Amino acid sequence: MLKQFLNLKLSQKLSPQQIQLMKLIQLPTQAFEQRLLEEMNENPALEAGKEEEDYEKDEFENEDYDDYDDAESERIDAEDINIDEYLSNDETPDYKTQANNYSDDDDERETPFAAPVSFHQDLINQLNTFILNDEEREIAEFLVGSIDDMGYIRRSVPDMVDDMAFTQGIYTDEKTVERMLQVIHELEPSGVGARDLQECLLLQLKHKTPTEYVELATDIIENQFDAFTKKHYDKLIQKYNVSNEQLKKAIHEIEKLNPKPGGSFTGNNKVTENVVPDFAIRIVDGELELTLNGRNAPSLHVSKDYQEMMQTYKSSKDKSTQQKDAVQFIKQKLDSAKWFIDAIRQRQETLYVTMNAIMHYQEEYFLEGDETKLKPMILKDIADMVGLDISTISRVANSKYVETPYGTKLIKEFFSEAMKNDQGEDVSTLEIKKILQNTIEEEDKKKPLPDDQLAEILKEKGYPIARRTIAKYREQLDIPVARMRKKM
Repeated sequence: MLKQFLNLKLSQKLSPQQIQLMKLIQLPTQAFEQRLLEEMNENPALEAGKEEEDYEKDEFENEDYDDYDDAESERIDAEDINIDEYLSNDETPDYKTQANNYSDDDDERETPFAAPVSFHQDLINQLNTFILNDEEREIAEFLVGSIDDMGYIRRSVPDMVDDMAFTQGIYTDEKTVERMLQVIHELEPSGVGARDLQECLLLQLKHKTPTEYVELATDIIENQFDAFTKKHYDKLIQKYNVSNEQLKKAIHEIEKLNPKPGGSFTGNNKVTENVVPDFAIRIVDGELELTLNGRNAPSLHVSKDYQEMMQTYKSSKDKSTQQKDAVQFIKQKLDSAKWFIDAIRQRQETLYVTMNAIMHYQEEYFLEGDETKLKPMILKDIADMVGLDISTISRVANSKYVETPYGTKLIKEFFSEAMKNDQGEDVSTLEIKKILQNTIEEEDKKKPLPDDQLAEILKEKGYPIARRTIAKYREQLDIPVARMRKKM
């Protein structure tokens, strides 16, 4: 039987060290600090801070390390261990592994905070205020556990009845579960435990003080929900025989409701990550100035104790097998420490040259802050400028933030494809999106502009774009269709 095999071979393989370097480059500041702590915990030969005193090369510097030979054990060759490499300080100048852009607010501070009560635990605590028997409490707690982070129960009652029987050994019926759902619906925040948006809004309206407009709003959500979501206001005016102003006030009551009651809970489990800018761009005397966050440039050195252990071993006349094993361990730790220090230096240089190239490429934007001044820019443009691989530029851009006079920005947002305007000039798709967004913001909300009209307006502004492209950009900007942008 004839078998065919397809062998794919890479012409160049990345070494484990190169792969580790790529991973370091990809890390933003906070993740890099965590990685640094892990490395220091794992490698006792790596120490933070400046070395206290210069540890100069000594008389052993020119000696060859080849006098150890044990017939019963594996030989350590001079090629394997160059003692003198570890006896001296790291040859990288201090200025390359330190940053001089620290400011007073760069000092590490421990901010005390209260341990928050989780969203679900808060609901359980509220249940304790209800008089329930053991079976009811078990069912109620199961229902609380079925609530997602947005505050909804997205499962059917029959499914939950079956699930309780199979996984919890709780045997009940749909009627009992429905009754316990009414208890859940009494919990705060109002609307929690709803099965869908309509029920969520109704629960909140029923908790409000009854007024003419709250009652109208309740009737609309309960009986005319489809017409409301499609903003068929004329139909609603005709159906309820109310004035435009009356309907407007009822709609206003609905707009004040929270469609995601769980999302507003300040003590939920959801962690909001604080963005730490990896770079800062400032305008000084009309010129752009770039700095790398000092936290990306830790001061590190190879352990003096480990260097001294290597020196002691070298000067020792009697070298046992145990000593050989120990020196192999020491060498491995020293190698790792020296590599990590060098990798951090390479990471710093890569981050800086990449962001510096982006800053100068988009100089007009960084000087003025006008997003319409962003030039078309792809990864290859920057890769060609700095002589690095496109994948390296991508690793820097995808996970790093830069603090600018106009706010903190994700670097990858500065990249965009080019399109032609009516003058045949290349313009950034970011520029077109900004103009589209401005056009929609300025429209008459009583008569929002459909996509074909938006296409015509942008064409008049010098950007000949098809209606389907307008629709694509609008969706990318998270802007709904014209009908959904209509206001009373």
